[in-house]
Amino acid sequence: MVSPQIPGVDDYSPPRGLWIRQLSGHERSAFIATFGGWMLDGMDVMVYSLVLPTLLAEWHISKGQAGLLSTVTLLLSSLGGWLAGILADRVGRVRVLKLTIFWFALFTFLSGFTQNFEQLLVVRALQGLGFGGEWAVGAALMGESIRTRFRGRAVGTVQAGWSIGWGLSVILFTILFSRLPHAIAWRVMFWIGILPALLIVYIRSKVEEPEIYLHRKQSASLAGIFSSGYLRTTLLAALLALGAQGGYHAVTTWLPLYLRTARGLSTLNTGAYLFVIILGAFCGYVTAAYLTDVIGRKRTLILFAACSFFAVIFYSGFPISNHLMLALGFPLGFFPSGSFSPMGAYFSELFPTSLRASGAGFAYNFGRGVGALFPTLVGYVSGHTSLGTAISIFGSGAYLVMILGVMFLPETRGKQLEA
Repeated sequence: MVSPQIPGVDDYSPPRGLWIRQLSGHERSAFIATFGGWMLDGMDVMVYSLVLPTLLAEWHISKGQAGLLSTVTLLLSSLGGWLAGILADRVGRVRVLKLTIFWFALFTFLSGFTQNFEQLLVVRALQGLGFGGEWAVGAALMGESIRTRFRGRAVGTVQAGWSIGWGLSVILFTILFSRLPHAIAWRVMFWIGILPALLIVYIRSKVEEPEIYLHRKQSASLAGIFSSGYLRTTLLAALLALGAQGGYHAVTTWLPLYLRTARGLSTLNTGAYLFVIILGAFCGYVTAAYLTDVIGRKRTLILFAACSFFAVIFYSGFPISNHLMLALGFPLGFFPSGSFSPMGAYFSELFPTSLRASGAGFAYNFGRGVGALFPTLVGYVSGHTSLGTAISIFGSGAYLVMILGVMFLPETRGKQLEA
């Protein structure tokens, strides 16, 4: 549980020393649980993009079908995120967090047993329900558990777990595809996706419901986020998330295939290039998390969206050498990934306690659902132009949409959540 926010004690002055060491036991437990959840989610989700070239060869599916697999997962995750948010506002953040982790891990594991495109499409669609729910519930749990002065950097740093999970998936990819037949290696990568279910044991013993949620004054309303008082906020937050999600998935879904086919890199070299991007992503998450508390939510989001726009264009839209591409991988990971760091704290502060999980869940996952169209669009457009050009068009365009959404939302840095 979070301690009361006392004027003069929990003010917004800069923390002395390393902020993470100043968290209480309950704050630290919430931080570890959500960090671990997003880390393992990142590992499971990025497995698909890594095994995509093998699936194209094994099942003889088109790029459009490959994009559809990603899009369906993201579309269902948008529904799952909203439903999980509504449920979390009604029965509790911790209960629903455990449910979403188990659901997501189970269907990732089952993906390894599929025999054709149609089976994998159904299983990944079901996987998406849990994937979307975990972010919404985790963001509300963290936003309510962490004190105001640490909220931005704590919630933002949790996002860095995604890049660590991504890195783990690349390590597994490099090892398994170097030692096993590709027809078996891709299945093993999905089977390892059952590991996030082990996190439920930690959550059951360590994580408690935030006091702010337990003392809420009213129950959630299904239509509350669309009422006259919150409709504008809901729509603008969804537009912000759409831009960030669309740009990110337009790039990352196709990146391994782009490196292996358009750039002609081997499996080992693809892993090396991806590690530069992942290192940039981790640094971007942590840097943006810090800036979220220092310069504010809006300025950080606009800065990272603008830099993401240029990073995507230069990386995939210009005829550059492989050596320069290796160097540009760092900003390509840094800015698009860092764009997500402010969102958890920002969305938690934009909505009241009774609507916090459902509001954040809808906005973030609406963006994910509509942004899910971007990988499919890239796949189909790449049939008429180069894959790099298609990534550049949809990736950069998405970040302009993100900037548009941020500009009309209020700044919330330092906002005290109601008890």
